[in-house]
Amino acid sequence: MLLQDSRRHARVDANGELITLEDQNRDLWDQQQIEQGCELVLLALTNQRFGPFTIQAAIAAVHAEAKSFEQTDWQQIVGLYDALLQYNDSPVIRLNQAVATAMFEGPEVGLSLIEVLLTQGELNHYHLIYAAKADLCRRLQQYDTARFAYQQALALTQQVPEQRFLQRRLAELPSPS
Repeated sequence: MLLQDSRRHARVDANGELITLEDQNRDLWDQQQIEQGCELVLLALTNQRFGPFTIQAAIAAVHAEAKSFEQTDWQQIVGLYDALLQYNDSPVIRLNQAVATAMFEGPEVGLSLIEVLLTQGELNHYHLIYAAKADLCRRLQQYDTARFAYQQALALTQQVPEQRFLQRRLAELPSPS
């Protein structure tokens, strides 16, 4: 909880708009909470009797320790998701792993993993799978597919801040050809 809370002041701007992890000002992260949280994660991991919450905390620690988004150890995060899937093979965890894989191996790889999840159908009514697909398509300059995926995400989300974020992302795409 310390690690998640450490980023609280960077998650939204002064107007309450969501800021992605990639765009957060890491100077706003609470370094004391990060240090304390990372120490607790290391203590739990050395105990060797840990479970899924410890692995989730380890994922948060890897994010928190990175000096920038680009310096995030995505390979380690993918490995931690592998370990987490041993405890709970859920489609949401597989989606998170697909996004981490995209950051490590490239958006094409992550997009193919998301497509597999969509064909399995368990997340077809989950807005975040479409938001992730849209982001990866945007990174690949597949703007028409990104547009459609953002629209699908918008249709499924009920949270106003998320709706505004998705609408902004949609508006940032180049006009349809």
